[in-house]
Amino acid sequence: MTDFELLTAADVRLMQGLAQRVTALRPDHINGGASYGELSWIWGQGSIPYGKTWPRRLWYSDGELVAWGWAFLPREVRRNDGSVSQVTGASLSYQIHPEHTDLIDEVIEWYEAVTLGLERTVLPTNAEEYALTRWAAHGYRSDAEALGEDGDWTQLNERDLDEIQPTALAKGFRFRTADEVGPQAVVQAHVDAWYPSSYSVRSYQAVRETAAYRGDLHLLVEAPDGTMAASTIMWFDEANKSIEFEPVGTHPDYRRLGLARSMMLQGMRQAVMAGATHATVVCLGAPGHPAARALYYGLGFRELSRDVPLIKAAETAG
Repeated sequence: MTDFELLTAADVRLMQGLAQRVTALRPDHINGGASYGELSWIWGQGSIPYGKTWPRRLWYSDGELVAWGWAFLPREVRRNDGSVSQVTGASLSYQIHPEHTDLIDEVIEWYEAVTLGLERTVLPTNAEEYALTRWAAHGYRSDAEALGEDGDWTQLNERDLDEIQPTALAKGFRFRTADEVGPQAVVQAHVDAWYPSSYSVRSYQAVRETAAYRGDLHLLVEAPDGTMAASTIMWFDEANKSIEFEPVGTHPDYRRLGLARSMMLQGMRQAVMAGATHATVVCLGAPGHPAARALYYGLGFRELSRDVPLIKAAETAG
């Protein structure tokens, strides 16, 4: 019988523990959506509308979690501009401890069992050499659209927090934290930066309830007129003394003012005060999406690993 238990908040905490252990050994093996911060962010913003379409399976060794799979099944996405889109295929987020890579076939077989009849995608990293051979053996091929000029594959970037450049915030703007401005302002900042969006106060409350969230490390930039012009959440992995920026966004009316750069420099300083010595951030890697990559490179980040988008067509009858 196929394991079709739905993902829970307790599962996410266990998965974050595995993320911390993998980060300590092979940070380049952290899959897209499987990092300490991403797990909280994806769970928080999506668990209310989509949780019933999130089956998962956990693998243990000697009582310790060593692998997991989290499938995203077809769903309807409603955004605040009134638009509705149908996600008809399946995607997978997964993580395997580097000492248990032999579990990859079980992960693949479970994924295929819970997604029968669907097109399937997955995003292993380029460092997972053994896993890549096994995905290929199961019929997965490079996703040409995701890897195109304007594709949506991502890269993980990192830097040490040893030398941080001075912060120069535009005149009249000031830094705020989520604890200071409250939920409505926080949500509006995100919606403005990522419009159209399905994010809501209810979604944000779920994010706040995750174990990794800290309102004092959720940074915003307030414009002179009171608009929250930019925002980012910093997820602090205390075990690895590492901070993760996710998401990072700027209101379209306030772009090209250096606000995101100043905000991240300020965030890195706050991270150091919290005990961090290292930082990561994800960005789109395709040539057609250079802006965020240029921002992060200008802040001293460099690529650690990247997605290898794979796809497998739905089975046909006969």
